[in-house]
Amino acid sequence: MKKTVTFMLLALLVAGVAYAKDYQVAKKAGDYAFEVRIDKNPPIVGNNNMEVFIKDASGKAVTDGKVLVEYTMPPMSGMAPMSYKTDASLKGERYVATMNLSMAGPWNVSVKLTRGGKTDTIKLTIDAK
Repeated sequence: MKKTVTFMLLALLVAGVAYAKDYQVAKKAGDYAFEVRIDKNPPIVGNNNMEVFIKDASGKAVTDGKVLVEYTMPPMSGMAPMSYKTDASLKGERYVATMNLSMAGPWNVSVKLTRGGKTDTIKLTIDAK
């Protein structure tokens, strides 16, 4: 009986790790609500797929803006800062982009929405493994 219970607990633990949620964060900027999802939690060195959902003040999905993702690693001793940017493309009611993180450690990410001549930005920090 003890072996069965131990096996079941181990199976649940492994299943929980295998089905871990995506990295998600919700933030506001100006009149907009942003929800950012990254397909790996924690993000990893290499490609990480990002989805950005943006809603206006009335709760309607924003699909007529331009979204830019900028991600940088702060400078470290003996190393120049790393800085990248990628345009997100509209797929339905979400914007999608891929961040290729070149090394493990902390990254500063800015998601910028330009709409009607105005730019609103959210910022987040991720730690790539």
